[in-house]
Amino acid sequence: MSGGTFERELKGVLRGDVDVLERVTKSCPPEERDAYWRILNRPFTVLRAAGSLGIDLVALRGDVSFPIEVKASKSKTLWLSNTRRTIEQAKDILEECARSELLPLYAYRRKNVRGDSWRLFTLDGAAIAGRLRKFQRRIPSAALSKEGNHILRWDEGLPLHAFIDFIAGGAVGSAAKGVKAAHP
Repeated sequence: MSGGTFERELKGVLRGDVDVLERVTKSCPPEERDAYWRILNRPFTVLRAAGSLGIDLVALRGDVSFPIEVKASKSKTLWLSNTRRTIEQAKDILEECARSELLPLYAYRRKNVRGDSWRLFTLDGAAIAGRLRKFQRRIPSAALSKEGNHILRWDEGLPLHAFIDFIAGGAVGSAAKGVKAAHP
């Protein structure tokens, strides 16, 4: 699968696309699956970003928005210092988000993993105001190497189902229950 495939997968989850949710939650335990399906209560409009800032997706909703960089690997650890491009990309994302007071997210998709294969991270250094501070406190920051480069350790990230549970909140709504019952 190419990087674009994982971008489309995350876009589908955050939008509440039933077919994508069904596929992504197939190997999840019931509590993770239920959390994923809660996105139907409060879905995002998700745009694929084209540009040089290194942002793959922008998730928009009336109360909150996130620029998201998507990464995928079979490895448990992803070094954002393996190329000059990834180092500059992280720096550019952080600067742009600090300028606009947005919380930058890195979505790390681990390949060949059963259950919730997504983990979320943010980057320290963005001056976050208002409601986004609540999210910043819940989402782990990427670790830093001795050289100051970012490291995504999959085991240390926030599972996507936990993020969705937090942002969508509560039990699945009645409309979503009907969809979920039809698509276990």
